[in-house]
Formats: sequence, C-alpha cells, structure tokens
Amino acid sequence: MEMQQFYYDNKIVKKFIYATIVFGVVGMAVGLLLAILFLFPNLTDGVSWLSFGRLRPLHTNAVIFAFVGNAMFAGIYYSLQRLLKARMFSDFLSNLNFWGWQLIIVAAAISLPLGYSTSKEYAELEWPIDIAIALIWVVFGINMIGTIIKRRERHLYVAIWFYLATFVTVAVLHIFNSLALPVSAMKSYSVYAGVQDALVQWWYGHNAVAFFLTTPFLGLMYYYIPKAANRPVYSYRLSIVHFWSLIFLYIWAGPHHLLYSALPNWAQNLGVVFSIMLIAPSWGGMINGLLTLRGAWDKVRTEPVLKFFVVAITGYGMATFEGPMLSLKNVNAIAHFTDWIVAHVHVGALAWNGFMAFGVIYWLIPRMTKGPLYSLKLANVHFWIGTLGIILYTLPMYVAGFLQASMWKQFNPDGTLTYGNFLETVTQIMPMYWMRAVGGTLYIIGMFILVYNIYKTVRLNDAVEDELAEAPELQKISSGRIKGEKFHPWLERKPIQLTILATVAILIGGIIQIVPTIMVKSNIPTITSVKPYTPLELEGRDLYIREGCVGCHSQMVRPFRSEVERYGPQSKAGEFVYDHPFLWGSKRTGPDLLRVGGKYNDNWHFNHMWSPQSTSAGSIMPGYKWLFDNKALDISDIEAKMTVMRTLGVPYTDDEIANAEKAIKAQSKQIENNLHADPDFVKSYEESKKKAAARGEAFVPMQDREIVALIAYIQRLGTDIKVKK
Repeated sequence: MEMQQFYYDNKIVKKFIYATIVFGVVGMAVGLLLAILFLFPNLTDGVSWLSFGRLRPLHTNAVIFAFVGNAMFAGIYYSLQRLLKARMFSDFLSNLNFWGWQLIIVAAAISLPLGYSTSKEYAELEWPIDIAIALIWVVFGINMIGTIIKRRERHLYVAIWFYLATFVTVAVLHIFNSLALPVSAMKSYSVYAGVQDALVQWWYGHNAVAFFLTTPFLGLMYYYIPKAANRPVYSYRLSIVHFWSLIFLYIWAGPHHLLYSALPNWAQNLGVVFSIMLIAPSWGGMINGLLTLRGAWDKVRTEPVLKFFVVAITGYGMATFEGPMLSLKNVNAIAHFTDWIVAHVHVGALAWNGFMAFGVIYWLIPRMTKGPLYSLKLANVHFWIGTLGIILYTLPMYVAGFLQASMWKQFNPDGTLTYGNFLETVTQIMPMYWMRAVGGTLYIIGMFILVYNIYKTVRLNDAVEDELAEAPELQKISSGRIKGEKFHPWLERKPIQLTILATVAILIGGIIQIVPTIMVKSNIPTITSVKPYTPLELEGRDLYIREGCVGCHSQMVRPFRSEVERYGPQSKAGEFVYDHPFLWGSKRTGPDLLRVGGKYNDNWHFNHMWSPQSTSAGSIMPGYKWLFDNKALDISDIEAKMTVMRTLGVPYTDDEIANAEKAIKAQSKQIENNLHADPDFVKSYEESKKKAAARGEAFVPMQDREIVALIAYIQRLGTDIKVKK
C-alpha cells in the first residue's frame, strides 16, 4: 500500500498554547483582584471599569473562554491531526479560528468593564459578539469535520467522539440562549422573560460547564493521559458507556440550579433525577482515566505532567460527585446562594481544567520544540504550589458556605431571626476571604512559574515547525456493516451517523424541559397586580445590569421560614413576566433585593450607593460614585427600548412610549424632591452647584443623573405584590 507524506500543522497549536498562557495570567490576575476587593472593597473607589460588578464577568469569561477555550483548541488541533493521520482541513480556517477567537476575547475584555452586559451568567456578552462567537465556532466545526472527512485512519477514536459532541452541543446552547432583540449596537433584551429565561439560561449555564469545560477536556484526557503514561486506555467498553450516557444525561441537569425557585416543580424534579444519575457516567470516566495509569505509578512519582493529570482527574471526580449531591433539595437548601458554590466551581476550574491545561502544555511544548523541558524541578514546584493554592482556596470557601447557611437559618426561642442583620454573616466569614486570597495568590504564582519554564524551554530548543508524517490513504470499504462487526465499531467509522446520534441524544432533554415551559401558559400563572416597569425604572434596571449588581444580590425568595421572615413572601412565577432578562442571581454576597422596594427611603439608597459603609457598617460593597457624576442619564433610546419590550410581549401603549421622556422627568423630579428632605443632601447639593460653576461646567440637576434612575428601580422591587404586615 502506497504511503503518503504530509505535514502536521504545529504552528496553529503553538499559537493556541501561547494564547492559553497569556490569557491564563490575565484571567487569574483579575480573579485575584476580585478576591482582594472582598477585603478592600474601596480599593478601586470611583473607577467604574474596575468595580467588582463589572470585573466579575470579565474574570469568568477570561478563564472559561480565553484560558480554557484556547487550551481546548490547542489540545484538539494537536491530537485531532494525529488521531486522523491528516493535516487540518484548511490552514486558512485554522488561522481564522485562532484570530477570530482572540478578537472575541479582546472585544469581551473591552466591553464588559465598560458595562456592556446581558447579565446572563457565562453569556454576558452582547449580541454582536454573540454572533461572532457563533460564526467562529462554525469555522472550528467545519475545519474539524473537513479533517475527519479527509482522514487516513478509518475508526474515530473516543477523544473525537467527545470533540464532535462538544461542537454540536455548544452551538445549540449558545444560539438558543443568546436569542435577543437588539435595541442598539451594544444593547439588547433577551427574547425570554422571567421563569422561561431562567430555565433557558441554566440549561445553557450548566451545559456550558458540561460541554465546554468537561466534554472536550475528557477528549483530551483520553488522548494525552495514554500518551504521557505510554499505556492504552483502561477500558474501551467503559469509554463507550461513558460517552453516550454522559452526553444524554448532562443536558437534563440544568434545573438543579433553580431548586426552590419559581420554576415549576416538575422541571425542578427532572433536573434532580438526572443530576443524580450523572454520578455514574462521570465517575466511569474518572475511573477510566485513573486506571489507565495502572503500571505507570512509578512515572507519576517522577513526571510532573502525570502529577498534573492525576490531580486534574481527581478534581473532576470530586466536582462531579459534589454536583449531583448539591442537586438534592435538602443539600441545595443549605448550599445555594452561599460560598459553598464558589468552592465547588473552583474545584472544577482550578483542578480539572487548570491542571489538565498545565499538563497538556508541559507535555506538548518539549515535543514541538524537539528538546527537554527547561526544568522538571520548576514544573514540580508549580504542581505543589498550585495544589496547595487549590486547597487554601476551596476549604475556606466550604467553611464560609456552611457558616453562611447556618447563620441565615437560625432562630431565637421567641421565633425571631438570631442574625437579623445580613452583615453579621459577612463579618464572620472575612477570615475565610483572606485565606482564599492567599490560595489564589499561590495558584497564580504557579502560573508565573509555568510562564518562565515554557519561555526558557522555547528559547533553548528548536523553533516550532510543522511535523513530517506519513500514512497510507484510507481505502474505501462497504458502507454497511462488515460480517461480525458490532454496531459501535461500525459507528466509529461513520462520522455523519455518529454526529447525528450525538445531536439527537443532547436534544431530547432540552426539548422536553424547555418547550413545555415556554409553550404551556399554565406553567407561568399571571398576577394582575404585576405591571410593566415605568420608563425611569426600566432605565434603572439597565443600570443595575450594567453595574453587575446581580453578581452579589439575588432576587428570589425561596419558600423557607428564614427567608420569608427576612425578605418577605416567597417568589411567584408571575412576578417576573416582564423581566427581560431575569435577575434571580446565583450568589448572596449581599441580601436578597426582591422585596426591598419601600423598605428604606430614597435618601438611604442615595447615601448607600455613594458610600455603603456610611449606612451599613462592615459592608464589603463598593461605592458607585460615577452614578452621581455631573452628567445626565442617557435616555435617548428609551422609546426604542420600550418598543422592543412591547415586541417581546410587555404591554406598553403607544402613548406610554411617545411620552416616555416626560414620564421620566416627572418620576425623577419626585425622587429629587424626596432627597431634599435630608439637610445634608441639600448642603452638598448646593456645594456641588458652586463647584460646577467654578469649573465652568453646566450643572446637571440631580433628577437627571443616573443614581435617580437606579433608586427608582430599587424602590419598585417587590411592590407589586407586597403584603402589609
């Protein structure tokens, strides 16, 4: 049989590795800054683009899509070529994939700190960037599928199954969750509202973890661990069961993020059942990975690459056991909204994704530069300091989570809350936040060690060049099953059928959960007293989204005695029918705000937003002084916003839209009048007028500033169905 010579494209792998390292440093540095802001909340006082609310989505997007995403592409582009014995389908598409992805990351790094955000977790980027993501993802898919078509290896190895499932599922998740109607170039509203938006978002959010952070890295595990250990995969049969059961079950589990919420109970219970079943395939994959190292434990003791892989798989096993446990309602009642979830997420991110990426980088760079790693000792130091960093990060967060939950739920003998002031919890967990910052510092120090080690390796060894390879051309055989051939081996040489079956497997759960929630109106009972937001409240809500307030405050009162006593009546599905997007939140660094409207006067909110510590001693909330700046709230697109909302089903009339600016003036004037009840406000207000005149600036009345719109929105929260005691 004639052998064909060709070259593997190593240069595209090199580009993705370098991007992984650069954005790993950036994403982790932003995360460390956020950890420090818990300790010194006013460290970036007055700098809007460095505020916690705007930086948090930058951190999550940088780590998930920039660091982990680039590592995924690097690992796939290297392994796919060798598993298929073919160069990538198109060098142009490979480079378009790389540069397009980096431009998307840069667009995110610019837009998120500027406040352009949809507020949907892990999907905060606005609609033009969402379209770019979809296009570049399709480019990646075409390049992968084209390479599969021109392959010289008949059977598709298990890693490729996971790559294909990743491509198909992420495309479906991203497109359906990102459906929105644009208002302007960088503003849109989700087509879903309230409960429906929450279900679609967490169908996406949970499965972004499943199919962006898990399935592609399982594919990398199946390729790089056998390569690094020089051992075959432990069980081919287990890999088949692992793949199909995982992709089928995972897609159902999203509702476990919404337990005890206003989501219909049937959807919650479906999420719980399938989450529990996920333990089996998840641990099947972990066992398959660890047992592949049988007979190679001596190498594990000496080779840092295998050390990283072992801790990564162990972290995967821990996170995928804990996830189903957290979906049990009695456990979720304790953990949800607390720092326990932060610990859980970071076990997966720091151990599973981080250490897998580090192991792949340490394994790839010496091979592509045709020389040894500069320092095995430094790589071992990185491993141990990184492992210690994970421990010092996660353990304090688990303790903090338990402490928060127990304090929130405690009652005195007379039936009153023992810790009625939310800040009593915050002050108790500050030592844990200090320890987290130390753990994060150790982890990023390990990252800097990797940067130095890889830099020296690249300098000392050869330049990365394309690699010569040879293999025989794939011979055509019957499209049917060969005599004695079992179904799955036949499927492994049929990429189209394999992809179709994988697509069907991931669509079933999503269709059964989402379609009834959107199409069956009885799932979301309406409440006649719930009215649309006024134009000023709508502008204030958009400011709430811009500043990332949802990252620290929930708007969901669960049916627990402690929450009803603390916050008011439990949430009803009908309360959120005009919320595009929903703002239920996933973490309570501060108290729930669903019923906060009317609890404090306008002056309290005014002072609280200027300096939270002035109204709430011990608060770790930063000030939002830019909301008070001597500049007018931009209401130029309010009519466009209301028109889009009406298209989405919010019952604004023609008169309300036409008179929106007048309505804003009237409501904001009333709030300013309320503020004048405070002598301190009057005094500072007059002083600010004089300062503006001295600088030669036109003075903007308080009623026209952003802070007034935010106060209007906050004062509206919960008032539609508020029950008088």
